[in-house]
Amino acid sequence: MTTLLSPEIDTVGELSERCDRCGAAAKLEVTLSSGGDLAFCGHHANRMHAEISRVASKIRLEEGFGWAGK
Repeated sequence: MTTLLSPEIDTVGELSERCDRCGAAAKLEVTLSSGGDLAFCGHHANRMHAEISRVASKIRLEEGFGWAGK
């Protein structure tokens, strides 16, 4: 039997990274379970919320961002 763990989710005041998909200001940063980090703008974070939740060990959301995966 496989047990899925939910990623740790933190809210931070402001993120300084840029989206790895389109270069817009990041609203979400994710640390992958397999190692490494990715950043997403609000559009891409919400569009890919299921995939992000599945591969993340830690998620940092910018304060005030309404993420579909939360």
